[in-house]
Amino acid sequence: MTNTGIGPGAAVERLVAATNAHDVEALVACFAVDYALESPAHPQRSFRGVAQVRRNWTQIFAAVPDLEARLLRSAVDGEAVWTEWEMNGTRRDGGAHRMRGVFIFEVTGGVIRSGRMFLEPVEEAGGDMNAALRGHLEPSRGGT
Repeated sequence: MTNTGIGPGAAVERLVAATNAHDVEALVACFAVDYALESPAHPQRSFRGVAQVRRNWTQIFAAVPDLEARLLRSAVDGEAVWTEWEMNGTRRDGGAHRMRGVFIFEVTGGVIRSGRMFLEPVEEAGGDMNAALRGHLEPSRGGT
C-alpha cells in the first residue's frame, strides 16, 4: 500500500492514531507489505513482513486493552523519522504495562518501510547506574 501524499512525519502520526484507536487493520496499513524491523539490542526479535506486525499488535491489544501510546518527540530527516515513544496501560492481570524508547522509521510513499526498535519495558525496581554497570561488567554478579 502507498499513500504518496503523506509525508514521513504524518505517516508516523497516523501510526500513533491507529495504535490509540486499537485498530489493527489501520495500524497494519501504516506499513509496507515487506516491512523490516531491526531490533539491534535483541537481534533475534527482528522480523520482516506485516503478518508479524498484525500478530504482534493483536496480542498487545488483547493483553493491554487500555494501551495508550504517546509520541514524546520526533524529528524528520528526509525519509527517516526519529521518534521517542511512551506506552502505558494495564495488563489483563492488573499489572502496569509501561514501555519507553526510540523507534527510527524509514518512510517512503507514505508507508513505513523499515524500523529500528530501541523500545523496552520500564524497569521500576532496578538498581541505580552503578548497580547496572556492575551487573553488565561483572557477569559473575548476576549480569549478562
